[in-house]
Amino acid sequence: MNRFHISNEIRTGFLVSIIALPLCLGISMASGFPAAAGIVTAIIGGLVASRLGGSPLTIKGPAAGLIVIVLAGVIELGGGSASVGYSRMLTAIAVAAMFQIAFGALRMGRFSSLIPPSVVHGMLAGIGVIIFAKQAHVLLGAAPMTKSPMALIQEIPHSIMNLNPAVAGIGVLVLGVLVGFNYLPARISRKVPSQLVALAIAVPVGLFLDFSHAHNLVAAGTHLHVGPEYLVRMPASILGSLSRPDWGALVDLATWKYVLLLALIGSAESLLTVQAVDSLDPKKRKSDVDADLIAVGVGNLLAGLCGGLPMISEIVRSRANIDNGAETSWSNFFHGAFLAAALFLIPGLLNTIPLTVLAAMLLVTAYRLASPKEFAKVFKIGSDQFAIFVVTMVLTGVGFIFAGFTGRRHISLHICLPR
Repeated sequence: MNRFHISNEIRTGFLVSIIALPLCLGISMASGFPAAAGIVTAIIGGLVASRLGGSPLTIKGPAAGLIVIVLAGVIELGGGSASVGYSRMLTAIAVAAMFQIAFGALRMGRFSSLIPPSVVHGMLAGIGVIIFAKQAHVLLGAAPMTKSPMALIQEIPHSIMNLNPAVAGIGVLVLGVLVGFNYLPARISRKVPSQLVALAIAVPVGLFLDFSHAHNLVAAGTHLHVGPEYLVRMPASILGSLSRPDWGALVDLATWKYVLLLALIGSAESLLTVQAVDSLDPKKRKSDVDADLIAVGVGNLLAGLCGGLPMISEIVRSRANIDNGAETSWSNFFHGAFLAAALFLIPGLLNTIPLTVLAAMLLVTAYRLASPKEFAKVFKIGSDQFAIFVVTMVLTGVGFIFAGFTGRRHISLHICLPR
C-alpha cells in the first residue's frame, strides 16, 4: 500500500472511531455489560477480524440490533445478579462464535439469501421499539417505574412531566444535532461526524454544570439535581471491570438458547450487512461471505473470552467508512487502533460523557431500526411478508418480557438512572 493509501485509511479509521466510540459505550451499557465491553469488541474487530479477510469495507463491532438479546440473557441467566448474567452471556458468545466459524468453514454463507428479509427486519424493528422505550427515559433524566416495553412507552408522558431539565436539555440538544446533520449538504455531513459535534457540545456543557459532583442547580427557583450518576463511569481498572466466561453455564439449557440466537441472528445480520456494503462499494467488489463469517466468528470468540459484547459486520459504521473514502480493510484496523488508544490512554475523558448523549445516539439508531419507511418497504413486498414482519416484531418484544420474568428478580442495569 502506498503512502497516499495509508494516510487515507488512517484518516478514515480515525473518523469512524469517533462515530464508534460513543455508540460502543451506549450499546454496552444498554446491554447490561460494563461500559468498556463494547469498545473491547470494536478493538478486536478492527485489529484482528479485519486481518482475516472476507469483506474489506465492513466495520466489525457491537451492534444495537443485538442489545435486546444480550440484555435478556443477562437478566435470565443471571437470575438476579448482573455479574453472574454477564459471565454466563460471555460463555454463550464464545460458543456461538464456534458455530459461526463452523458456518463459514462449511461455506454456509451462501444460504443467507434464504432468510426472509421480513423476518430479519421485523426482529430489528422490534428491537428498535424496545431501545426507544428504554432510552427515552434516560434522555430525559427520569427513572421509570415499569420495565416492560409497552409499559415504558406508556410511561414516557410521565417522564416528560418529571424530567430533569439539565439532563434532558443536553439530550435534546444532542438529538437535534444528530437529526439536523441529515439535512446538511453531503460534503459537510460526510466529512464532519455528527457524533463528534454532539460530544464537542455536550461534554463542555456537562463540565460547566459540574456533573462530576452531586449537587443542586437553582434555575427559576427550581432545584435541579445533577451528579456523576448521569455520566459514563469507567472504572479505575479497565481490564479489572471485564469478566471471563462461566463455562458451568453450559449445563443450563437457557444458555444454549442464547448460543443459538447469537449464532443465527448475529450471522444473519452480518451477512445482510455484507450484501448491503457490497452494493455501496465504489469498486463493486464481491465479498467472500464465508470468510467474513469466519472472521466474525474468530472475533466473537476472542470477545467472549476477553469480556466483550458480540460482534457483527455493522451497517452504520460501515456506511460511514465508505462515505469517508475507505478503500481497504486497513481503515477498520486503524479504527480499532484509535479505539484502543482512547480506552487505555484517555479513560478519564470518557467519564465526562453524559449518559443522555448515549441515549440520544441510541434513539437515532432505534428510529432507523423501526422507522415508518421499514414498515412501508415490507408492506410493498406483500401482505404475507408484512404479516410475518409484524408477528416477528411482536414476538421480539414478548421474548424480552419473558426473559425478564424468568430472572429471579430484576437486575439494576448500568444504563438505568437510579431513583
